[in-house]
Amino acid sequence: MKKLLILLLVLTGTMTTFAQNARDTLPKGKTDTTTKVMYTCPMHPEVISDKPGKCPKCGMTLVAKKVKTDKQYYTCPMHPEVTSDKPGKCPKCGMDLVKKKESMNQDKMKMK
Repeated sequence: MKKLLILLLVLTGTMTTFAQNARDTLPKGKTDTTTKVMYTCPMHPEVISDKPGKCPKCGMTLVAKKVKTDKQYYTCPMHPEVTSDKPGKCPKCGMDLVKKKESMNQDKMKMK
């Protein structure tokens, strides 16, 4: 029984050591290239900019929002603020969502 307990402690210590070493070998300073920070108005979600500023419609400060850039997005033709990462129906009007060709900021109002 003592041998089993000692073996268990040794294995636990070994696993902990390897886990710590594996964590230390990850590249440092790397950022996630699949997400991009975009800025949008809380009151007008169709207003999207790639830099901070004020909403051209109401003057509110734009807030940061992380957007995945490598995915396809679907949006409602009648409600551009409705977006999804998979096809489906618009919850507001029931129309089919259509595929966007680029990231979420295409066809949206841009800041000057």
